[in-house]
Amino acid sequence: MTDPTNPFEMMMRQAQEMAKAMNPAMEAFSPKGLEAMWPTMPKEFMEMSFGKGINKEGLDAKTRLLITLAGLTMLGAQSDTQIRLTVRHALEAGATRDEIAETIAHMAMFAGIPSMTRAMETAREVMDSTDEKGSEK
Repeated sequence: MTDPTNPFEMMMRQAQEMAKAMNPAMEAFSPKGLEAMWPTMPKEFMEMSFGKGINKEGLDAKTRLLITLAGLTMLGAQSDTQIRLTVRHALEAGATRDEIAETIAHMAMFAGIPSMTRAMETAREVMDSTDEKGSEK
């Protein structure tokens, strides 16, 4: 065995070559492109689906989205796409930028500073590129 390449690196290189051979456009694939195709749901639809549509005394869509954001932060902020979509929908559901920031900051106590920082950076990207209602600037 004179090849210093580890098996994982070889497998990844082979997968990339195979994807490139099957579809050359896949070489430059970015999940952010798919993200842009996912529309932001109107607040009324979110309330009907996830909010008080089923349980009148239950949590509203904004609160549910802030809880979801807290959970995604707790996961170590590994899900950038999900965080971006949740922030966008939370803004649409009526959450303020301060409420979003406070939700993420609160998770530092439970998830740690690195997770909180990464989630905050991801959320800030979305908030900087949208208006107060979550619409693209």
